[in-house]
Amino acid sequence: MAAPEEQELSQAQTEKLLQFQDLTGLESMDQCRRTLEQHNWNIEAAVQDRLNEQEGVPSVFNPPPTRPLQVNTTDHRVYSYIVSRPQPRGLLGWSYYLIMLPFRFTYYTILDIFRFALRFIRPDPRGRVTDPVGDVMSFIQSFEEKYGRSHPVFYQGTYSQALNDAKRELRFLLVYLHGEDHQDTDEFCRTTLCSEEVLTFINTRMLFWACSTSKPEGYRVSQALRENTYPFLAMIMLKDRKMTVVGRLEGLIQPEDLINQLTFIMEANQTYLMSERLERRLPKQY
Repeated sequence: MAAPEEQELSQAQTEKLLQFQDLTGLESMDQCRRTLEQHNWNIEAAVQDRLNEQEGVPSVFNPPPTRPLQVNTTDHRVYSYIVSRPQPRGLLGWSYYLIMLPFRFTYYTILDIFRFALRFIRPDPRGRVTDPVGDVMSFIQSFEEKYGRSHPVFYQGTYSQALNDAKRELRFLLVYLHGEDHQDTDEFCRTTLCSEEVLTFINTRMLFWACSTSKPEGYRVSQALRENTYPFLAMIMLKDRKMTVVGRLEGLIQPEDLINQLTFIMEANQTYLMSERLERRLPKQY
């Protein structure tokens, strides 16, 4: 039986194919095409995945047989900072709060019951991760459409790849889980995450990975880090030879406060990275 002929490429796909070959230096045009097709012709994701492979990070389409890199989330020395919502002020504020309280309670109770019952009828589609790079790239695209392109540089790869890069480069990794339906998410993204001072601080001091919890990849990370509320940020680093969560920031945090908290976490754990760097420089004993 004859093999099916390959579908002809459109002009846009041909341009992407040539651009991908030029960026990656691959000689085989067939390999370039296969890689782009695996990434649904998303050239940014394809290039990022190719660069990760060249640096020793396995491609998400060729996962290693060994189990993925684990993150220690049970370290009792982890720094936790939670920003609570402001309490009502004055007679008018408390009156409004008390009037709305039973309605909020009823609404969230019914919503929780509905979600719980829905699990028995239809399994949560987020539980199956099939295209982690696509989930991340889709989140980045939707974020930029809503908040603009002035934001910290998002790591364009999977959570596992970000962990591996942070481990290999001995850098801090800041993880942001985006809760689309939370009431504080929009304000946090506009006033804090996209502020010039936060943008500069993150870009010059750490890797930054983010994804929406409505995506399978973001949901998987959410299950691992077990956040309590949104916005949620976790600082991860190599500590005692394990990738460890060393800081958790939850709630609507302001730009200056966020920078102060991240600085405190980094300074408190800098000696662990220095120790790891020194150990790598020392000759191995046989």
